[in-house]
Parts: sequence; structure tokens; C-alpha cells
Amino acid sequence: MESYLYPQNLKETPKLWLWEIKDIAIGGIALLISIVSLTQIGWILPFVGTLVYAFLTIKLDDTSILDFIKRASRFFIFGQQFYVWKLRAKKGVPHEKEKRP
Repeated sequence: MESYLYPQNLKETPKLWLWEIKDIAIGGIALLISIVSLTQIGWILPFVGTLVYAFLTIKLDDTSILDFIKRASRFFIFGQQFYVWKLRAKKGVPHEKEKRP
């Protein structure tokens, strides 16, 4: 009889070491491009960007620094920050006036 090993959570994204597989693929392609740019053109900036991306995507406890930055920027910068609350006049409430057309 064969025994199979299953992960604890089958819906969890696949990981390899401290990164998700998607992040390893993106980092590998970026590393390849940055090595080519470093050897052929002499630019070190793509290599530094790749290292920063690799650091920001390290997953610990199912969250990464990049996830936190995305959520914080969505909340503080790109999300709605000003809310207007108004009470509408209801029929039958004596202390509120009804709007007449």
C-alpha cells in the first residue's frame, strides 16, 4: 500500500523556501535580465532592483513586506479618504422636514 503526503492546506499557494513560486519566477527572470545588463552595459541598477524585490517578497506567516506596502498604499493613497454622511428626511418623523419639489 502506498502512502501519500498531503499539505495541511490544499488551497495555500505553493512555496519554495521563503518565497512563493510566482515570486521565484519573477525574481529569476529579473535576475537574468539584470545580469545581462550588468555584463553588457555595466548597469548595476537592475541588479539592485532585483535584490530589493527578492527581499520585499520574503513570506513569513503568510505575509510579506510587499503585501503590506500594497495594502497601506491602497488604504492611504489610492482609496477614498473623504466620506459624506447625510440623513434623509423620513415620512412620519415629526422633527424632520420633508423636502417639497
